[in-house]
Amino acid sequence: MQAENLLVIMSDEHNPKMLGAAGHPLAKTPHLDRLAARGTRFDRAYTNCPICVPARASFATGRYVHDNEYWDNSIAYDGRIDSWGHKLQARGIRCDSIGKLHYRLESDPTGFDKQHIPMHIKDGVGMLHLSIRQQFPDFTPPPKKKGGGAAGIVLNAGRGESEYTRYDRRVAQLACDWVRDAATRDDPWVLFVSFVTPHYPLIAPGEFFDLYPIDEMPMQKLDHHTDYVHHPWMANFVRVNARGDATDAQHRTALAAYLGLCSFMDAMVGQVLGALEDSGAAPNTRVLYTSDHGDNAGARGFWGKSNHYEEASGVPLIVAGADIPEGKTSHTPATLVDFFPTIVDAAGAANETSSDLPGTSLIDLANAADDPARIAFSEYHAANSPSGSFMIRKGKYKYIHYVGFESELFDLEADPEEVTNLAGNADYRDTVREYDAMLRNIVDPEDVDRRANAAQKALVEAAGGPDAVMANLVTTKHYTPVPDDIDAELRKG
Repeated sequence: MQAENLLVIMSDEHNPKMLGAAGHPLAKTPHLDRLAARGTRFDRAYTNCPICVPARASFATGRYVHDNEYWDNSIAYDGRIDSWGHKLQARGIRCDSIGKLHYRLESDPTGFDKQHIPMHIKDGVGMLHLSIRQQFPDFTPPPKKKGGGAAGIVLNAGRGESEYTRYDRRVAQLACDWVRDAATRDDPWVLFVSFVTPHYPLIAPGEFFDLYPIDEMPMQKLDHHTDYVHHPWMANFVRVNARGDATDAQHRTALAAYLGLCSFMDAMVGQVLGALEDSGAAPNTRVLYTSDHGDNAGARGFWGKSNHYEEASGVPLIVAGADIPEGKTSHTPATLVDFFPTIVDAAGAANETSSDLPGTSLIDLANAADDPARIAFSEYHAANSPSGSFMIRKGKYKYIHYVGFESELFDLEADPEEVTNLAGNADYRDTVREYDAMLRNIVDPEDVDRRANAAQKALVEAAGGPDAVMANLVTTKHYTPVPDDIDAELRKG
């Protein structure tokens, strides 16, 4: 493979179904659609953890969460395990980032020559209170404020600008300037551009919000009008969610805002791709696009992520450029750990790839025949979860194992909306056994659940215990804020 420049673009919380190229009937994403048309789109792509910080650590290191042990949104990547950026630096390849990283601290050696307006976990601590799960049985959390947390995602949705849209506008501007400057130089480069939308707050700029009339927005599947009963593992998420607190109009407004943010983010991507074209560097630059995880976006009456259903655990994934088939949809399962070998191979640092990594170059996968039997693996140990959740996608089935709870099995060909759990059906007993064995060939779920809880308990105890953590929150927002100095600058104009 000929080494070329590489532009890696990541969004945050982009539901893989809400993409024009994926056939969504409402989503307007013309720039990503054009990127997909000139490359290969993977329609069975998944995050390795459906929450930001662990997902991005897997993306950086090419390792599963139980391997790198970045468990949740307060145990963030700090450079102690090599990233693909380190491999590029070892070969003298220029590697910068612009935008959200969600690592621990800017000062950590995470593999970038320069970080431009980076967003990391707040104060290097993050949302430590979300590390409190089941490890402190005598601890009673304080009551949640009405309209806060997950409920606020819907109740506060609407039209306008937020710190996140202001931030992404600046990310796009800096990325455009960067690629234009890079075109005047002879040195090879890799640029990671990371937008924070369509992650909530669901406040979409007017020109994009207005693309989606509220009264034309559908209620999402299995909403509160149905008799759908959540899996018991999800009970705590449902308790703090907006399902019973918001009106139908508010749910429709939230969907319009989420779709508006998808279109806004797409426009920011379009600016960067346009600058790449104008610079003359596009012919020798490969482009990769994905998101760190998805978003339920109202499906099952739930907003946010933190589960292994398709809307939240799936991600959009597009690769385009030299040696990549055009206009192809690959049905081979892929995950974020595949980006490590993809980036180091495509940038000309293939000899730096570790042999024990689970990923495969996406360019190789794009050029190969579909392999639906390839396994996609994901896991979750973070906010509000009563235990670890583990996912296997292979062929037409998805298997979800919950430590201490009944499992789920879905036939995604016959039941793409994951309405019918087959795990308790005697006809699928052998399939459940087969997929459970595949899972345990990768990981010991019960052991990993213990390890995650022990690490989180130690972190909370080091901060003074759960009461001290709740009394000393570094942020009261239910999302990571833009750094204060950057937000102040953005507000000025």
